[in-house]
Amino acid sequence: MKKKDVPSLVKDQRLIKKRRGQIIKAAVRLFNEKGYHKATTREVAKASGFSIGTLYEYIGSKEDILYLVCDAVYDEVMGKWEKLRDGNLEGLDRLYQVIEAYFRVIHSLQDEVLVLYQESKSLSDDALAYVLEKEMSMKAMFEKELKEARNSGIISLHDEEISLACHNILVAGHMWTFRRWAVQRDHDIDSYCKWQIAQLFRGFGLNKNINGTFQISENKPETEETI
Repeated sequence: MKKKDVPSLVKDQRLIKKRRGQIIKAAVRLFNEKGYHKATTREVAKASGFSIGTLYEYIGSKEDILYLVCDAVYDEVMGKWEKLRDGNLEGLDRLYQVIEAYFRVIHSLQDEVLVLYQESKSLSDDALAYVLEKEMSMKAMFEKELKEARNSGIISLHDEEISLACHNILVAGHMWTFRRWAVQRDHDIDSYCKWQIAQLFRGFGLNKNINGTFQISENKPETEETI
């Protein structure tokens, strides 16, 4: 799916990136406060620090703002996730860390992810298809990790189960944002990662011959959870 061409009257790519970054930051805050449909472009311009006329030098329509927000959120999630993942880990430690890193990235981008899932339905069909395709690329990364874990004998899942397990991981990450009004009263991000991943591992059919207990270490609470 081809990336949407958002029009700009400005030719300086560095300035476009800077101004659109300001627009995205302001739009996330306004869309969370008021919703996409109630927030106006004039309000976005003011919150961005410039006039409505200047705003339209960098976009063509209000939907362009929402598209830029959604596109930027996925890129930021993927970028931060890549930095947090430790390529030196193997086996069960690697699988845990890949999922935990994803949860922690979502935690750091709660407002952005919330806008993405509340408002992306307002995008045009083509723009929405592009955004959803990026979501599927994240699912594909988890599929790769789970298949490698299965091939190593760590978990027991067939292909259809792996596909559904990837959706479960993605939704578990999203839940930290769209259920935060309730979930975050009971958990901080450390305990959320611990218990969510423990539950996911049970569903994955963790092979106890490989590791009968899962040791939570480093930045996680220093307790041992039996799987």
